[in-house]
Amino acid sequence: MFVVARRGLAYRPPRATNDFVGREGELDDVISLLGRSARLITLVGTGGIGKTRLAAHAVGRYQSARNVSVHWVRLARLAAGSDADTVAAEIAQSVLDVDFSGRSVWEALVDTFTEKDAVGRFRQSVLVMDNCEHVLVGAGDVIARLLEAVPGLSILATSRELIGWVDEHVIVVPPLSRQQALTLFRQRSELTGRQVSGADQIATAGLICRHMHNHPLYIRLAAARLVRQPLAAILGELSGEDTADKRMRWSHGPRVGADPRHRGVGDVIAWSYDLCTDKERLLFERMSVFAAGYDPDPDDAHSCALLTVGAELGAIESVCADDRQPGDDDHLAMPSSAVTARLARDEIETLLGRLVDRSLVTAHFSETTVRYSLLESLRIFARQKLEQHSTDRAEEATRLAIRHCQYYRDQIAYAAAHWFGPAEQELLHRALTAWDNILTAIDTSIRTPGKAAVGLEICAGLLALRLPFFRGPFRETRRWTERSLQATRMLDPQPTELQIRAMALIVWLALCQGEHDDAERILEDCVAACLPDIDRRRDWRLTAQTDIGLPAVVELAWGTELLLARRDVRAVDVLSRAREKWLQVDNRGAAATADMWAALAAAALGSTRQAHQVTRRHLDEASASGALWMKSWAQLAWALTLTKHGNPTEALVFERQALEHQLPARDPWGLFWAVQFRTWSLAQCIVDAEATDAPDRDMVTAWATEIALLAGGTATQQAKLGIHLEALGPFADEAARALAVARRVLGPKAFEQAHTRGSRLRPERNEVQQLAMGTLPTAALTAPLQEDTAASSYWTELTTAEQEVATLAAARWTNAAIAARRGNSVRTVDAQMAAILKKLTITSREDIIGFVPKDVIDKVRADAVLRPHRQRNS
Repeated sequence: MFVVARRGLAYRPPRATNDFVGREGELDDVISLLGRSARLITLVGTGGIGKTRLAAHAVGRYQSARNVSVHWVRLARLAAGSDADTVAAEIAQSVLDVDFSGRSVWEALVDTFTEKDAVGRFRQSVLVMDNCEHVLVGAGDVIARLLEAVPGLSILATSRELIGWVDEHVIVVPPLSRQQALTLFRQRSELTGRQVSGADQIATAGLICRHMHNHPLYIRLAAARLVRQPLAAILGELSGEDTADKRMRWSHGPRVGADPRHRGVGDVIAWSYDLCTDKERLLFERMSVFAAGYDPDPDDAHSCALLTVGAELGAIESVCADDRQPGDDDHLAMPSSAVTARLARDEIETLLGRLVDRSLVTAHFSETTVRYSLLESLRIFARQKLEQHSTDRAEEATRLAIRHCQYYRDQIAYAAAHWFGPAEQELLHRALTAWDNILTAIDTSIRTPGKAAVGLEICAGLLALRLPFFRGPFRETRRWTERSLQATRMLDPQPTELQIRAMALIVWLALCQGEHDDAERILEDCVAACLPDIDRRRDWRLTAQTDIGLPAVVELAWGTELLLARRDVRAVDVLSRAREKWLQVDNRGAAATADMWAALAAAALGSTRQAHQVTRRHLDEASASGALWMKSWAQLAWALTLTKHGNPTEALVFERQALEHQLPARDPWGLFWAVQFRTWSLAQCIVDAEATDAPDRDMVTAWATEIALLAGGTATQQAKLGIHLEALGPFADEAARALAVARRVLGPKAFEQAHTRGSRLRPERNEVQQLAMGTLPTAALTAPLQEDTAASSYWTELTTAEQEVATLAAARWTNAAIAARRGNSVRTVDAQMAAILKKLTITSREDIIGFVPKDVIDKVRADAVLRPHRQRNS
């Protein structure tokens, strides 16, 4: 006879709580599937992500709407690996009342779940099986048998990995969005009596949520610490660094009413970690050498389509496998006795799949690849485990970090040497998607004694690849390069040639930033390092047309300075000489870069003969190479030559062709300039038409209107990209000339109206570029001019003083600089900034630009040009 005790409170469905945030899409999916009588629905996600709460809310809503029977069983208390009989007994214990019928457990369960209506048709019943991951085999067996035996049964399972049934519907439970995470944190903070309010506190709470990767349970644990310490102290404990981060040492959360697996961040992860095999654990630990991953925010509807998180399989195999890799230092090779398990390269992919199944590793899918990462908390847990297990693990961690660093050095070096050809886009894409790991590698090199040169090689490779133009902002790449350069000063001997190369590339980058003083100072240092003889370098600037032995990369920097800072046509000679020097050593990519700048210089400053000769040759070579990005810039240089020395109407055709290449390349810098070049050609078309006896006034007006529209659109992009057009020599001159021509033709009022209309084009949809290509829908330009109601209403809530401060902040002035400009104290500006963030309901001064009215954008641009720059040490 089978007897069960009456189920107790422990087996009732979790009570719905008032801090359930978000999950609307997942709730709809679950309820929709239940409504279609789906047989098995599995909610999958990391521990504490909210699977159980989601299941409770979903079945609660569904039961209220359909009046179905819902049964709930929690399997967490079962031992790992429990068999089907044990799982079935636990279900019976949870769902059955006292039974003296003599039925078997199985018969009792089938009878309980089988329900019929008044005419004998099977009715739906729902069984929720919570926490299946540690008893997957047993739970899967019971689920398959129940679904076969009970026609009307739907099972909703929660698990950290799939059940594996043939017709399983899987719903992945993601982290919260940024806004949802912040809402949850603020709700939980109220329970501690320490409400989060005010712009500064909200911003700090947002950073805490980001470090907690918007994970609901971790956010609750972080908010609970407000009982013990202020917000800033909690954030200070979340550095993300292997040793400094304290989240794993946080005391446990609530002692009563909380699942023991959920009392601390480490408890949550350990539950899954303990279910792993030895090899799975070892790979998990070794993956901590890679950059922390993240889940894209679902609120970012227009986020970049390029996946820039995680590492590809090949990278993980090269770094984590025990097979000896090229470049391994002998003293860092791991002896076989150092670890209890060893990883062969051909095992990695299968083990990765298992770790993804266990929700310990996140898989990030693009259209063509899958990449893998550990979220920040998981990465810290894994790193600590890596260093705890034996005395040899600290050395293993160092070995892995150096392997990681050298792997990305080699990848970037290869791309920098081979990008000029049909593989250009693939190599650029690979470098861009590895961005976070590249920065991690650079940081490793700076921190590891004797390895600083490796990081500097990576930085130099990034600049040779033109990555800052794609990835941005320029200041980030420059900062890492300068840090790496400084670290190499401690080496003995110093890598002088590498240091000169890096310094020259910094000059080139500073010029593109519009920072001429920095560029001139560093260029002088480069030349001094190349020409130790004081007499030889005294008059070096007078030798532009003579080869005095400077390396090609220094010639590139000098030629770019002559072009952008000095408007000196001798730039063509210097840049052409750099091209020849690189061709002599068969560095075709670097030679093409120098030739591109030489072509731009010749087009902007050279004679008609020189411009045609240099730009035509560059266009032919770039077209023959198959490198589409370089071809697009060659087309722009040729278009500029046609504009200034021949046929601006034909130039318009080449500019549109360049845009067709730039759009799929996702080059924001190139997209901006292609539109700028078009405005210059349109202006020349107007000038040429006006020089005829009977100009077509309608056509001239249409051209001038397009210039104003495009100028308005690129002004918005310029502020967002931080491009200082006014500091870019002949290109600034061309832009000013085009605007003057359009304003003269249209008149001030009509020009400003068109400019304002253009500024409303949406950069995230490339509407400015569509306009330039002639593919923009008419509706985008004919909509009535009106302020964005939401943004403008927030802006008008600011006082006049706050609007002035916000304008300067949008132009990236520091609070100290704003205070000096306005004659206030820094404390006053700090208070004003806090008020601005609060009134605009944002957490970062970077977001202010989105609220600036269109008629103030020009003021922001002007203030950006006047922004004081911090002095740099020599």
